[in-house]
Amino acid sequence: MTDTRPILRFAPSPTGALHLGHAYSALFTEAAGRRLGGRFLLRIEDTDQTRCRREFETAIYGDLAWLGIRWEEPVRRQSEHLADYEVALAWLRGLGVIYPCFASRKDIAEAAAKLGTSAPRDPDGTPVYPGLYRGADPIAMAARIAAGHPHAWRLDVEKALSLAAQMNAGPISYECFDEMGRMSSMPADPARWGDVLLASRDRPASYHLAVVVDDAIQGVTHVTRGTDLLAATDVHRLLQILLDLPAPLYRHHRLILDASDRKLSKTHRDKSLRSLRSEGVTADQVRRQLGFDKGDETLAELS
Repeated sequence: MTDTRPILRFAPSPTGALHLGHAYSALFTEAAGRRLGGRFLLRIEDTDQTRCRREFETAIYGDLAWLGIRWEEPVRRQSEHLADYEVALAWLRGLGVIYPCFASRKDIAEAAAKLGTSAPRDPDGTPVYPGLYRGADPIAMAARIAAGHPHAWRLDVEKALSLAAQMNAGPISYECFDEMGRMSSMPADPARWGDVLLASRDRPASYHLAVVVDDAIQGVTHVTRGTDLLAATDVHRLLQILLDLPAPLYRHHRLILDASDRKLSKTHRDKSLRSLRSEGVTADQVRRQLGFDKGDETLAELS
């Protein structure tokens, strides 16, 4: 018998220790899954070859188990499925909507600096890639690739949007769901991201590419994640159309902030779940603090 239950996932990156923000996201997904009568998957997003560590991955399993979260096995580790992302890149190359970029970070920063305050910025506040290799001679680029020059792959967002409009027979949008199961449509504007990076030497698949491929392969039907990733959904919907992949329903929850209203992050070394445990804080206390009493079938502070 085919299992038709909704499928949800929590997908952390093992680049540091989990903090209360991660706990909230995991518990939110768990609660949403219970409400929908769905399945809960855990995915390890470890394509960043310079920052990911196995010890952080091991800690993720321990922290989630401590919170009382259970997941299905086996866990999908992105680093074990790089061929899946190469297939997607090959498909996009065949469509003519990606191109190789040989610019270094320094090259890109200098080109953006020349534009000064007129340089457009993406939703994260980063200067939009200035298109240094967009439209470059394909024969010359192929020769550089064959010679082994390090390069990345970028989405030509203008070409991609033109093709997607034909494939989608209209403007791009995505569907959201709320705690009552009601759906609403949101317009998508991928152009504001510019020619996003899809793969590089250090990262065989960017977050944008890997997440849409993984969600499709794993049959994810409902995606819950923080509002910091709301704008990224624009790019994900565009890639889903280009790759002919199914589109999940989306829900973006609030973020956990510190006393100065800054989002908790690994970069700032915010207090980890492990350190809370060492201080004697219990999992039930964390769940209550975040609004998720153990066994409670409701979603806390849905937003």
